[in-house]
Amino acid sequence: MTVMLSSMVKKTKIFVISAPSGAGKTTLCKRLAKDLPDIFYPISYTTRKKRAGEKEGIDYYFVSREEFERKIRKKEFAEWTEVYGNRYGTSAKFLQLALLKNKKIILSLDSQGAFQIKRKYPEITSLIAILPPSLKDLKKRLKKRGEAQDEIEKRTKASSQEIRLFKEKYDYKIVNRSLQNSLERLKKIIK
Repeated sequence: MTVMLSSMVKKTKIFVISAPSGAGKTTLCKRLAKDLPDIFYPISYTTRKKRAGEKEGIDYYFVSREEFERKIRKKEFAEWTEVYGNRYGTSAKFLQLALLKNKKIILSLDSQGAFQIKRKYPEITSLIAILPPSLKDLKKRLKKRGEAQDEIEKRTKASSQEIRLFKEKYDYKIVNRSLQNSLERLKKIIK
């Protein structure tokens, strides 16, 4: 569903933030939403299981694969993708409401979802990549998060390909050496 944009809404920007697993994307997006209350940060839908400490309606809307399929058929997503065997999607309705309210929007998406949004809203979308200082550092972060060793290896291999894509196709790149510095850089880009 593509939103018809009035001249007023065209000033709005959608900032899509992508990163390899474990690079700090979710933490940065949550801090941005907290520090910049005028930013709209929609909660995504997912078919994956909750991780320790995650909460329904705060971290994600956790739905069954069948419910997710129903939402796809009804065209309820502005974008959706499958990553590591789980599906993730952004509500088209939430996005449309934010655009109509002339809000700046932050979306935390993988590259597939980012490119879907960029195709739908090319004039108002900026892509921002959060990069780890190194793959070694990324492995440490994934281990700290509690990922199994085989999962760490799978994600690290995929991450090296993602990083090349981010460097070639994204508008902004931030190496996340320090959460606070990365957060400040994101704020400057968005403002």
